[in-house]
Amino acid sequence: MARHTLSVLVEDKPGVLTRVAGLFARRAFNIHSLAVGPTEVPGVSRVTVVVDADPELLEQVTKQLNKLINVLKIVELLPETSVQRDHVLIKVRADAAARLQVTQATDLFRASIVDVAPDSVVIEATGTAEKLNALLAVLEPFGVREIVQSGTLAIGRGPRSMSDRALRSA
Repeated sequence: MARHTLSVLVEDKPGVLTRVAGLFARRAFNIHSLAVGPTEVPGVSRVTVVVDADPELLEQVTKQLNKLINVLKIVELLPETSVQRDHVLIKVRADAAARLQVTQATDLFRASIVDVAPDSVVIEATGTAEKLNALLAVLEPFGVREIVQSGTLAIGRGPRSMSDRALRSA
């Protein structure tokens, strides 16, 4: 099985996300990441879903998604033709003795310290899954207290817009 990133344009209506996620659940797909938000077009939202699936099964699910009334467009975003990023907040133990080292590690990964307490810091980082995993590995010896991570956000490279094509054909 390979990892696939799907970008799904949907009408911004109640229950649409439940129907989209439910379709994956009924097919026993493990959703690694799910991110939803409004697009540049009023009334249209983008659902970015990352799943592990065989290509044949993914094609079946894509066809079923296309049959849902509120789904406007589905595109698989390949890593080489898209920009894909995750966002993470990491709370790390950082007393006065360790704070300089934690700050230096944060700087190496172009992350930011967004909150400081007497015995911890909260670090914000954006990047590929590999970059964020590497940052976590560096911070682990200090003591990671908590992690909050967003779903993958992805957009196609180049001047073409997925929503332009979807709204012209709808």
